[in-house]
Amino acid sequence: MYNIVDPRQKRAFDPFEPVLSPPAYRRIREGWQGLFRHVILELLPVRAVAKQFSPNMGAPSKELYSMAGLLLIKEFKDWTTTEAAEAYMFNADVQYALNLEPAQQSMSERSIERYENIFINDELATLIMARVTTRLVQVLDQDVTRQRVDSTHVFSDMAVFGRTRLMGVSIKRFLTQLKRHDREAYDRLDEALRQRYAPSMGHLFGDTAKGSESRRQLQQDVAEQMHQLIEQFADCDAVQGWQTYKHLRQVFQEQCEIVQDAVQVKTHPGNDVMQNPSDPDATRDGHKGPGYQVQIAETCSHANEAELITSAIPQTASDDDRHAMPEVLEDLERNGLLPETMLGDGHYGSDESVQVGADKGVDVQAPVSGPSPHDVDELNIDDFVVDEASETVQRCPAGHEPVESTHDSDTDRTRTIMPEAACAGCAFLDECPVRCVRGQYVLAHTGKARRLASRRREQATEAFRTSYQLRAGIESTNGGLKRREGLGRIRARGQPRVFYKILMKICGWNVLRAAATKRVRTLIAKMVPVGGLRHHFSGDSGVMWSLGCAFGHLGASWAALVRPAPFPLCPEASHVA
Repeated sequence: MYNIVDPRQKRAFDPFEPVLSPPAYRRIREGWQGLFRHVILELLPVRAVAKQFSPNMGAPSKELYSMAGLLLIKEFKDWTTTEAAEAYMFNADVQYALNLEPAQQSMSERSIERYENIFINDELATLIMARVTTRLVQVLDQDVTRQRVDSTHVFSDMAVFGRTRLMGVSIKRFLTQLKRHDREAYDRLDEALRQRYAPSMGHLFGDTAKGSESRRQLQQDVAEQMHQLIEQFADCDAVQGWQTYKHLRQVFQEQCEIVQDAVQVKTHPGNDVMQNPSDPDATRDGHKGPGYQVQIAETCSHANEAELITSAIPQTASDDDRHAMPEVLEDLERNGLLPETMLGDGHYGSDESVQVGADKGVDVQAPVSGPSPHDVDELNIDDFVVDEASETVQRCPAGHEPVESTHDSDTDRTRTIMPEAACAGCAFLDECPVRCVRGQYVLAHTGKARRLASRRREQATEAFRTSYQLRAGIESTNGGLKRREGLGRIRARGQPRVFYKILMKICGWNVLRAAATKRVRTLIAKMVPVGGLRHHFSGDSGVMWSLGCAFGHLGASWAALVRPAPFPLCPEASHVA
């Protein structure tokens, strides 16, 4: 049976006020705890969690708002499950934030794990991130017209293996399961093979010589033994369903190949390959290493008292930043946070990303990656007058109209023929991109080349440099997330669990940033004045005050009032899920 206490309900007496000293109570009320209790808690999707329980049968569950809030606090405080359980039971500030009584509270690690699994399986972290971010943008009256985007690497809780040890660990895991479930088949294997993989995973091949030739031979031997095991159990239906056997096949297919009936280890297996059977979803970034990453978009306006993360898209490490812009913009558009200008580094500066932004009304400002084919001050296609709709040339820089200009939409190429009389004696012929081909003065260009030339010239201006300076600020956000919230290395494995923790940590980062602003502290002070509701029952209302005291001692919630929202509710967060 589920148990829900609506956090929007006011208390006649705040039970924490007589327990804490006035400075302590003021600090807890105006800190992140007050923002969490009075603004964030009501946004958590407890109705979705309540579906896991009967409305009127069985023992009562933990109070669902407090459980959902504890899971969020656990991540942005980077607590272990044990630390979260102890904070729920013993920490007054956590109990205040979760709208609990400062009395006997109980919590077990198993309960936290159970509710965490519900949130992961139902993918509720994405919903929480969207609701909390949208509400905080409204609370702070945030300027979202200018934003910046970047990615940061995330390590999961897995060991990092080289290629040889990765293959060896895959074999060992398979042999361990085979020994447990089919001892006869295990005993039929070659004794030398069984002994080779008997040591623990951390000690596999620990006695191997350091020479490059011996390492190469070891790698070849392990690859051949892996192929031997795959072939030996290829017809065993029971074994083929094991995850260890599937991982064995996957690692072999990614790291090795069969060439003329011989096993060869691939020279370059790529980055989108398994890094550890314990975390099969993790891939590799060629520069940062194995694991995951997250695309982060953040506001960057001088008008904001604090900058908030408006979008977080978790990905595997091998995903390329060059293809991330469409997904980031779609997420922002879905939550009504689409900017007018988006700043990014060179990875986000592809022509495709800029065009996607233009289609949504977003000016993507990022350096054009790669060397420029010419000096930006030289004449190029950007100096010609081009009809952007038809991609045909109207006039050259000297003002001459072409003989003809035709655009092939299939290849995106435009071929323009200029008049010979105009080009032959032109003073700019040596630096002009028009070339004399078989007696004709021809200019060939693509729409992409024209746009890139225009952007290269723009990014050489002082105005672009001044505007682009704000992009660097997101690097401090990436560092803060890793130092303060443990985003750099997450204590979890597997894509669903890692993605859940990434989103919850980033959501908590927004809560902490918003709580540090004067605007939020002032708002909470108005919403929750010192003395609870006592100021409503002073002076001529002494009788009502006396009644309040009497009912308060009886533990009744006679004066519970539903407060109006101090700011407009966003449509998708107007009520709990």
